[in-house]
Amino acid sequence: MPKTTGKKPPLSFNMSGVMFGALVIVSFLLFFFSTNSFVFNFKDIGLSFFLGVRRGVHEVASKVSGTVAAIQELAVLREEYAELVDRVARYEQIERSAADIVMENRRLREQLGFLDTATYKSIPAQIVGRDPDNLFSAIAINRGEVHGVAVGMPVIAYQNGMEGLVGKVIQTARFESLVIPLYDARSFVAARLAASRYEGIVEGLGSQDAPLVMRFIQQRVISEINTGDVVVSSGLGGVYPPEISIGRVTNVNYQEYEISMEIILEPVVNYSRLEYVFVLDKESAHTEEESVLAEEDIQ
Repeated sequence: MPKTTGKKPPLSFNMSGVMFGALVIVSFLLFFFSTNSFVFNFKDIGLSFFLGVRRGVHEVASKVSGTVAAIQELAVLREEYAELVDRVARYEQIERSAADIVMENRRLREQLGFLDTATYKSIPAQIVGRDPDNLFSAIAINRGEVHGVAVGMPVIAYQNGMEGLVGKVIQTARFESLVIPLYDARSFVAARLAASRYEGIVEGLGSQDAPLVMRFIQQRVISEINTGDVVVSSGLGGVYPPEISIGRVTNVNYQEYEISMEIILEPVVNYSRLEYVFVLDKESAHTEEESVLAEEDIQ
């Protein structure tokens, strides 16, 4: 018997099967291409593709145009906002100006009210400057010789419903004058306590922030002086008219071995808020009084 080696015989090549398969494939392809379905499918695919591209381009263009429009609208809104802010600022300025005018009118009405009740002929004036020199703290006013202002005339102010002594005129020009205030170290005013009527001399200490000092008051009357008492001008010496308020008592300084004492006063005039003053023409008041007396004598 022949010996077997254990190897499998090689696969035989079936040529007829291969040819049959090839013919089937070719037949299928010919049948496929012979119909219009491939053409129609190709057209549908191309149309769908281009429609999709067109839709995408349209959406992108819409978003870009919308973004551009939004940017333009934002720029317009910014301009309108800036215009509104500027308009609001102008309205606020107008409101502040109106409030300032109201306050100014109120102050002027107060001054006019004083003029209606003034005893002496009064020349209204406005403060236009202050001397920066610490040794001579003069106040400049916008009234001078052409307005009837003369050296030595007393100057008063009307604040918070109260008449207060400011100082006196020391120099005049045609349209302006200088006033030495009570707080100047060279200022001296004959004064008295309004309640007890004790007299003394009021002096300044050189600064509007410093108090006034009333000197030469007998120490034995200390029990009759109280904090808050008003000190007025006495009219002695003929420089200042009597009964013009000067200040209020804040403190009393004295030594046991001295016969006189000092009274510390807070001025009734707030110089830091002083805007308007009145220059008093006492001579015209005397003339008017003399005219009234003469008319009474005639009658």
